Amino acid sequence: MMVSEESPLLVATTHETIYDRFAPDQKRWIVIHVSFVGLLPMFVQATFVPSIPQIAKDLDLTRAVVSLTFSLSILGSAIGALVWAAYSSFYGRRSMYLWGMPFLCVGSCGVALSTSFQSLLFWRFVQAFGCAGALSLGTSVIGDIYKLGERGTVIGVFFSIALLGNAAAPFVGGAATQYWSWRNLHYSIGAWGLLEMLLIYLSFPETSHPGTLGIDKVTRRRWIHITWINPLSSLWLLCSPNLFAAMLASALMLISGYVLMVPMAYTIGVRYGITNEAIIGACFLSSGLGNFTGALVSGRLSDIVVRRWQEKHQGVWCPEDRLRATWIGGLFMVPLSIFASGLITTYIGGPIGLALNILCLYVNGVGIDSVLNPISSYYVDVVHSRSAEATAAHLASRSFIISAATALVIPSIERIGVAWTDIITAVLALIGQGIILLTIRYGDRMRASMDVGFSTIENN
Repeated sequence: MMVSEESPLLVATTHETIYDRFAPDQKRWIVIHVSFVGLLPMFVQATFVPSIPQIAKDLDLTRAVVSLTFSLSILGSAIGALVWAAYSSFYGRRSMYLWGMPFLCVGSCGVALSTSFQSLLFWRFVQAFGCAGALSLGTSVIGDIYKLGERGTVIGVFFSIALLGNAAAPFVGGAATQYWSWRNLHYSIGAWGLLEMLLIYLSFPETSHPGTLGIDKVTRRRWIHITWINPLSSLWLLCSPNLFAAMLASALMLISGYVLMVPMAYTIGVRYGITNEAIIGACFLSSGLGNFTGALVSGRLSDIVVRRWQEKHQGVWCPEDRLRATWIGGLFMVPLSIFASGLITTYIGGPIGLALNILCLYVNGVGIDSVLNPISSYYVDVVHSRSAEATAAHLASRSFIISAATALVIPSIERIGVAWTDIITAVLALIGQGIILLTIRYGDRMRASMDVGFSTIENN
């Protein structure tokens, strides 16, 4: 258990040999595989938004009603992340990937075949539920196979590939709706899920450390052994003040990205006369490329920060040191980009205003992932034995906050305007960075106040 700020850091231990189970080439294959699985939830969510007008037309619904399916899919993602993570600690990562993919495949076909609002609502939930474990399981797999001083960089690679979905999916969704069919798009997502399931079955090993799974400890195991695990139990981990603070800070940062992107058709689209869904989808590319850049850079930077602060602590490990890699993105890039975008949209028209907004989207994407990636690695570091559950609790709770916040974006823009909405969002981002700085400063006391089974260097 960890009850103080510091514990011995990065000394050669017997535990470290467990990370040598897989050859370097096999580790790279595992990372590539989980990264491309991580693309799936991005595509499921982001390809849907540009197709809302066409779906509303085909099913004879209003856009507002169809938009409810997007909100329900966020709920499905939150519940699914908790379920797959909780059961992965008992049955293993590989099993949860194999169990989740059929839900995705069936749900995608169900969406494509939907002829009513009720069926669309149901199948969107199933689709989102099936792929919801991709991010929490992916970070946990990386934590299983990479050492403390290496995993920040690799998690950065994982998120950079997965977040390409944020860049490509809106454009793909808009182009498919404009020139192909939204139904065929969801058939394609189902086929992609089926391909991933076959690859996992044929070539993906179980990465959990030997003897740590719940199923390994069952003495009388049936041929088909089904155990009830409360998926909400993962949320208990957020009783830890430092884990809750990191989750809240990441949510406040991420809100800025949604404030820029969710109403884009009504802000940048209306301001600069863009009506084509494919072109509006292409505007998302700059934010996604920013996410890609931020994840790559911040992952390696957070590992460097951990090692340098180890030296300053004279060879001991302080988990919160990894969060020091967030300050450039959180203190400057995120708040300044959203603040500038609001003013540019309000006061600068024409091609210059559009170009500056696209630049703001890129900088915001870099800044957001410069914060989120070190926080994700911090979760894996500090509760390594339950990293999937901790990450899922983090993502689920953050999703609930984001879904509530995004519901207020368009009403806020209509009431107080784009500029003031973006200024308020910039202030929230600064509050989020302030929470991170307090966590760095008082992390030892926060962990001591509520120990949820924190990791030490000996078991990390």
